[in-house]
Amino acid sequence: MHLFTPFECRDVTARNRVTVSPMCQYACEDEDGLADDWHLVHLGSRATGGAGIVMTEATAVTPRGRISPQDLGIWSDEHAAALESVTEYIASQGALSAIQLAHAGRKASTSRPSEGGDPVHGDSGWTPVGPTDEPWPHGDSIATERLDSAGIERVKRAFVDAAVRALDAGFDILEIHAAHGYLLHEFLSPVTNTREDEYGGDFEGRTRLLKDVVTDVREAVPDGTPVFVRLSATDWLSDRRSWTVEASSRLAGELQPLGVDLVDVSAGGIHPDQQVPDTGPHYQVPYAERIGESGTPVGAVGGITTPEGADEVIRNDRADLAVVGREHLRDPYFAIRAAEALGYDAPVPRQYERGFE
Repeated sequence: MHLFTPFECRDVTARNRVTVSPMCQYACEDEDGLADDWHLVHLGSRATGGAGIVMTEATAVTPRGRISPQDLGIWSDEHAAALESVTEYIASQGALSAIQLAHAGRKASTSRPSEGGDPVHGDSGWTPVGPTDEPWPHGDSIATERLDSAGIERVKRAFVDAAVRALDAGFDILEIHAAHGYLLHEFLSPVTNTREDEYGGDFEGRTRLLKDVVTDVREAVPDGTPVFVRLSATDWLSDRRSWTVEASSRLAGELQPLGVDLVDVSAGGIHPDQQVPDTGPHYQVPYAERIGESGTPVGAVGGITTPEGADEVIRNDRADLAVVGREHLRDPYFAIRAAEALGYDAPVPRQYERGFE
């Protein structure tokens, strides 16, 4: 198996194992969450560039689930309709389209990173929600609402409704975002989840919400639709009780029987005190390897920047997908370049063929 071995999953097949990582664009200038020409060109160019799977950024399932006012959303039929041209174009280029369904939890209502990432107050902001009322520890924190049982049910319903809308919009793959300190990760981690009800306490309680969301989404979509989950393998907080690689591996093994087809493995994001290790090449790939020991297929992300490196991850069975993030921002045609470098048939669009003769 190598980088250009097709990836078969339920009823879909990706032409290769190069995946465009979900990367927030903060590009909805009207603050309405609707996809526009930026999203079409950004995502479409990576499909033209040869990737097997092209995934959207974190796409909010409710307005309060946005990280920033400029986040992409899919909380209405209008939002789904705005994404149809994106999925149609991706399909026309021979790639699969994937969408990351997300809720920012207590990390919501902040300005874009390019504008400082500070809390947004006033008419442009909103009240974040979380497993408790403890806010994300900004210097200028926003009061956070603890989700009660009715609020938890609304969250679960929002993920299901968004999943159905995503399929109506033409997406091939659904990914549930449970990483990077956002809502579902906040429930997983003992750092942020100190609840004493059925959604808190021990491992079973803290993983209950994610399992409920997975179960509900799986029941609501066709059997042939792949469902992925993104996890932060570790909180990177070794000096306190936190979410660990061992917990992630256990959870991955329990998600697979619920219908999860792949765990997209990242790390961190639960607290600003995290200690990020050396961010050299492939620095997060060992987490994917460890979680893959559960028997669940995995995607590896983090410092994958070269064709040879991406191929090594697949060829040595370290992961099933090479999830390439920042390198795809630098080079939309990474997959074409990788195929040429590795001696495989490059997925070059016919319009560009003369440039590769």
